[in-house]
Amino acid sequence: MTRSLRPDLRRDLRRDLYAAGAAALLVTAAVLIGRHIQSTSRTLFVDWPPLLASWGPHLGPGTPAAVLLAIAIVAYGPALAARLPWRALLPVTWGAATTWIFSLALIDGWDRGIAHRLTTRYEYLQVIDRFDDIPEALRDFTHHILLDSPDNWPAHIAGHPPAATLTFVLLDRIGLRGGGWAGMWCITVGATACVAVLVTIRALADETLARRAAPFLVLAPAAVWMGTSADAYFAAVAAWAVALLALALTRRSLWRAGASGLLFGLTCYLSYGLTLVALIAAAVLILGRHGVRERPALLIPLLAGLAVVPAAFTLAGFDWWEAYRLLVTRYHQGAGGIRPYGYWVWANLACTVLITGLATAAGLRRTGTALLHRRADRAASTHLAFLVSAALLALLIADLSGMSKAETERIWLPFAVWLLPSCALLPHPRAWLTGQVVPALLLNHLLLTGW
Repeated sequence: MTRSLRPDLRRDLRRDLYAAGAAALLVTAAVLIGRHIQSTSRTLFVDWPPLLASWGPHLGPGTPAAVLLAIAIVAYGPALAARLPWRALLPVTWGAATTWIFSLALIDGWDRGIAHRLTTRYEYLQVIDRFDDIPEALRDFTHHILLDSPDNWPAHIAGHPPAATLTFVLLDRIGLRGGGWAGMWCITVGATACVAVLVTIRALADETLARRAAPFLVLAPAAVWMGTSADAYFAAVAAWAVALLALALTRRSLWRAGASGLLFGLTCYLSYGLTLVALIAAAVLILGRHGVRERPALLIPLLAGLAVVPAAFTLAGFDWWEAYRLLVTRYHQGAGGIRPYGYWVWANLACTVLITGLATAAGLRRTGTALLHRRADRAASTHLAFLVSAALLALLIADLSGMSKAETERIWLPFAVWLLPSCALLPHPRAWLTGQVVPALLLNHLLLTGW
């Protein structure tokens, strides 16, 4: 096929394959070196580095659905995404993404794949009964973060601001009790993240690129973990905060600006690390700066909305900064203080390859090219590349911070969803989509993931 292409297209394709090959070598090195470190010093605290997983080939009730859906979207997804009316494309994308995540989770069965994920000793549902008095629990929250504190919180509760736990407390209060409902919440809400990303790309770049990105967002390898952790829910909240900001700027909408600020505030109280979403928001503000120039009043509801959630939690007695300071201490009291930074600082990037796929590695190469060789007739590609680069920068800062050593296959889901649109810059989408789904299916069938 490459012989029939123009020399410049052949050169670009070779470079794409080199990028994908380099990403595959990074993963291979992380597996081999990680296995050596774990077998000799046992300081990684993962059984199948760089992932928190164990070897366990298996099939499950979700296997047929996952395989058939992957084949159907690879074969017809790009053409369908190009032809569907925009208003129809968004719900179809959400439905397909939900089905993909759900079918992958069911490869492990209903109990292990969904119902019990959020009920383990590390997870949010373990402490529902400790939030009978919510105001008191918030005032007392920081007193239980450290490992040596009385009745210390399980790992995930201590590791996140209380809005994360309160979500599942409120689900319990309205009758949606237990791991099954919690898991379905994370899947159905988490799947909307891809819709938010499409809305943002259309607003800031163009509709054609959004349509090209849609199948890659649906069949994201990240779906292996989006069905098994609350980070999928966090990713969706952050993505909609960004999407509403993009719409507010391009449509000069005051209410969208306020809603965006509200969700940004909530995002920071779902996960400390998601304060880095501010870099993606900054990219949106730069790309949509004409909206601010024409209607500066947009900043008023944005900032007002941004203050709501922090003000509410602060008045309730929760100190975000004190909690984060204690979390840093707690992190180093546990496995985070033992896991070697020298391995994870690059092995985390191998995890990113596994959740975004080899196509994204090639897409990121094209992202760099689009930024370095900006052309007036390709402004949309440059805008997309700028947005993706902001997400990549946020991810790299999280990596260098040392507060994300391991388990980034779930922790970095909110950033990963913004790297996937780089695949819209690739030609031959069916071939690249195949390269996305095959490793995802193999991972889900060969490994028993910890999340």
